Amino acid sequence: MRTIDANNTEGLVFQKAIKKPLVIECLQIAEAFQVETMEGTMRGKPGDWLMKGVNGELYVCDHAIFEKTYDLIK
Repeated sequence: MRTIDANNTEGLVFQKAIKKPLVIECLQIAEAFQVETMEGTMRGKPGDWLMKGVNGELYVCDHAIFEKTYDLIK
């Protein structure tokens, strides 16, 4: 099995893609939390976001990543 990490991408040719503008549900949580996801139990830190994906799946999104990736709909 090939192991790939951020420091080992030699020979890989990445394509560019843009995320589709899908509306998802999210909730910022003020305390540490954990949630059962499709990949197992994930833990969130205070201020992280609980996300509900397009298929109803739950997952945690780090607050800094949320700020870079999402805009809240008012």
